[in-house]
Amino acid sequence: MRYRLTFVAGLAVGYVLGTRAGRERYEQLKKCADRIAQNPAVRNTAETAAQQGRVYAGKAFHTVSDKFGERVPASVAHRVRSLRERNINGTPEDDWGTSNT
Repeated sequence: MRYRLTFVAGLAVGYVLGTRAGRERYEQLKKCADRIAQNPAVRNTAETAAQQGRVYAGKAFHTVSDKFGERVPASVAHRVRSLRERNINGTPEDDWGTSNT
């Protein structure tokens, strides 16, 4: 119950502060966020993190499949295999829509 009250109080404070800041401040924050998202360094970091995630997912799949054998659901095994094949075949774009630039 305490967490619920804290959440509601935080929501109320955020709403009040947001309405006081107004549309102009919202647009300013939105432009700043867009500028950060379009930054090549940020895009490359996100792309690198996605690629490393795929590599670690493949390693984790092998570790789990060695320990648990056939108890891994087929849907999980299929998804990991498709990601691994996609990574091996090499695609110009990842799920984020970024490219290797």
